[in-house]
Amino acid sequence: MIPPLTALRAFEAASRCGSFSAAAEELSVTQSAVSHQVRHLEDWLGAPLFVRGKGNRLSLLPHGAALAQSLSASFGEIEAACRRARQAQEPPGLVIAAIPSVAVCWLIPRLDQFRRRHPDIPLRVIYALHGQAIDFSDVDLAFIFSKDGVPRANGIRVTSFLPGASTPVCSPSLAAEIGSAGAYDFTRATLLHDSGVGGWQRWFARAQVPLPATFEGPLFEDFNLLRAAALAGQGIALCASAIIADDLRSERLVELSSVTVHEDCGYYLLDHQTRSSANGAAEAFRNWLFESRDQNVLIRLSSS
Repeated sequence: MIPPLTALRAFEAASRCGSFSAAAEELSVTQSAVSHQVRHLEDWLGAPLFVRGKGNRLSLLPHGAALAQSLSASFGEIEAACRRARQAQEPPGLVIAAIPSVAVCWLIPRLDQFRRRHPDIPLRVIYALHGQAIDFSDVDLAFIFSKDGVPRANGIRVTSFLPGASTPVCSPSLAAEIGSAGAYDFTRATLLHDSGVGGWQRWFARAQVPLPATFEGPLFEDFNLLRAAALAGQGIALCASAIIADDLRSERLVELSSVTVHEDCGYYLLDHQTRSSANGAAEAFRNWLFESRDQNVLIRLSSS
């Protein structure tokens, strides 16, 4: 026989949140209700679960910590099972997580093609944040960026999507201002930076172009901000050619050199092998995705 689930839920929330008041806010009940339920559980067990310190601060006793850990895992499994049961009554849809650069520059401009081909597949696109793990219990496929080669994770299929090789680009108006006859004077323009100056230092060394007197220029932590500054004519940016292919083809941005850096970087598609193989919608998206990518490469090569 187990104690009432209400008491177990209140104890799990209090142990995880660290106080009765925080647990009460999460559960949308009063603090006294949480305290009452925890007392009820302790009475049922015949032993205290917390050491109650000054200011209502809670410290779990060892057996309380073990119980809290088991309850958190069990409630997580119950929540996941309920979510799966609810989703079973819904049309099979897709949740795509994408880092902002892929979402804005590549995926969203082409997404209508997929929707026209598969109007029966509900689709939700969310952000994937660089450096944060993807929860594949809620996500079908994810686009990420890696600076360190092919990422690896147990049970996750990793497929190379786009290369990260980057070249210097700027707006057509700025290109006309700093260059003539196909040669560009990089010292006459502001250098735009993505996270740091290391990329530009490597590019100047590889291109055998004299270093400018200063690397001063604005720093952008997000690729879309860097791209927006380049589009606005505010300077020269190092951008992955594959990501900004549409900008180059439409001449919103101009490539100033064929010399590249960041060849070890890349954009990857991740999906859970078991989940995707059982989801026809995910396989349909993968098929469309790589077909669209390869067509885009052919279009770019034919126009270059």
